[in-house]
Amino acid sequence: MTRIPPVFVSHGSPMLALEPATAGPMMRTLARERLPRPEAILVVSAHWETTSPTVSRVARSPIIHDFSGFPRRLYELGYDAPGAPALAERTRSLLDSAGLEPRVSEDRGLDHGAWVPLRYLYPEAALPVTQLSVVPRRGAAWHLDLGRALRPLADEGVLVLGSGGLTHNLGEIHGRAADARPPDWVSGFADWAAARLEAGDADALAAFRELGPHAAQNHPTEEHFLPLLVALGAAGRGATGLRVPGGFTYGVLAMDAFVMAAAASAEGSLQ
Repeated sequence: MTRIPPVFVSHGSPMLALEPATAGPMMRTLARERLPRPEAILVVSAHWETTSPTVSRVARSPIIHDFSGFPRRLYELGYDAPGAPALAERTRSLLDSAGLEPRVSEDRGLDHGAWVPLRYLYPEAALPVTQLSVVPRRGAAWHLDLGRALRPLADEGVLVLGSGGLTHNLGEIHGRAADARPPDWVSGFADWAAARLEAGDADALAAFRELGPHAAQNHPTEEHFLPLLVALGAAGRGATGLRVPGGFTYGVLAMDAFVMAAAASAEGSLQ
């Protein structure tokens, strides 16, 4: 079975579904031309926060429009993908073996952190997909270990897809044009994180609060950075992240994606 490298995408605003800008075409090209086709998808979304790691075991993945105040046509969009109960059980088993005390949800659907990027990555909605929550109270290093517990999935044809934001300060959006240039505090953090990923410096990324330039300004809360750490961890120890530029939205939302390459195959994994 072909190994599927874990991926992190920045999903930005829900309006990405209607306004693809640079990130939408980038995701489409990434899936069609640079990734093997997976058998199933496990999405780790910043928009499902729980107190213990929880995986959805639904037979069909209902859509959640978990936002308000947007144009009506956004609420008319969906993503009618099959669920992945077998993958959910495999995920639960891996996390249980790692002592992470997982839980299972029998009704959780796909929030916009999942279905918006999936509409670009796999628009046909034919692949089984389910979600795994983040647990912000556990912190960054814990999520790196959570990802490492999922390492076997890559060899089982599963795409572990972290969906969050390389930068994520919604309070700074107001008054900025959609195509505004990023301020230095945004591009500086994005470049720092990309450099640490390319160097395989997982420890620095887990300590991003202390080491990343303007980290608190880019991430007033941590939940949008945690899926990146899960995806990196799922590629195994010593993995690197290869940057796929996605531009910026409203100047303050870096939209880059990263393909996580296992240590033994870091070079040329996207060729």
